[in-house]
Amino acid sequence: YNVQCFLEQCIISVIAACKNIEAEIIVVDNDSTDGSKLFFNNRFKAVQFIWLKRNLGFAKANNIGLAAARGSTILFLNPDTIVPEDCFEQCLTFFHSKDKAGALGIRMIDGSGCFLKESKRGFPSLFTSFCKLSGLTVLFPSSTIFANYYLGHLPENKNQPVAVLSGAFMMVDKKVLDKLGGFDETFFMYAEDIDLSYRIQKAGYLNYYFAESTILHFKGESTKKETLQYINTFYGAMILFVKKHHGLFIGSMYTVVIQAVIAIKSLRAGVNSLFKKSGNKPEKKFTTSKAFVVSDTDTFKLIQQSTG
Repeated sequence: YNVQCFLEQCIISVIAACKNIEAEIIVVDNDSTDGSKLFFNNRFKAVQFIWLKRNLGFAKANNIGLAAARGSTILFLNPDTIVPEDCFEQCLTFFHSKDKAGALGIRMIDGSGCFLKESKRGFPSLFTSFCKLSGLTVLFPSSTIFANYYLGHLPENKNQPVAVLSGAFMMVDKKVLDKLGGFDETFFMYAEDIDLSYRIQKAGYLNYYFAESTILHFKGESTKKETLQYINTFYGAMILFVKKHHGLFIGSMYTVVIQAVIAIKSLRAGVNSLFKKSGNKPEKKFTTSKAFVVSDTDTFKLIQQSTG
């Protein structure tokens, strides 16, 4: 959705990663308004594009792609990602070596090279969610008690079973999806990957975090963070998940906590929005740091001149 340039580089990387395997590539567009349809017209002949006439949400669009897929292994992949050329081969080899593997996620880094903690997560129980929302997870990032949301006590460079995988890169056995169904379309966006991970594990399969390959995930390019819409959609999805899987009592308690968080974050987002509109945004101070440049001599001189 509205990630034209990111999608182009994603497809290029996916085509390269499919070089030695039998694969099909399906792109489902949620009625983008950035000219994506015109841009991709007659590009990437090997790719099947499905252009939706309205934004149906993350879960439903992925399920439409799933319905069109013929492969024995399905990979749900965000468009704002770049995968290495040997990524799929490594993942498939590991995935098919595990008898009870239902799904596989991968180590992800953001555009600045930082590890994305959502690569591996625990289920958002009431206590786990409280720790995350209260800041205890940040204070004790490696704790087995307070950092379970991101499984901070588990090493990021080790293959291991985990509870929740990210929908940004989620490889699933087609037989498992045929048995359980795809994403729950009740979720418009967010928490649908938690829900599918939960159902896979509940059915007796394992979700594996694969650390021997790393993908680049620019993260959230199709959404604007900290807007009222984002806050309500994200936390509303979390409430929906808890009500679905943890019962009425826990769900009600969770709802009260989350609604309080929504109110606080919505107030903060509203204040930030007013500052932006009034032009009273605090001035940012930038500091310079050392950089390593690889270029020819002429380009290096231009860089020197432009940076002073």
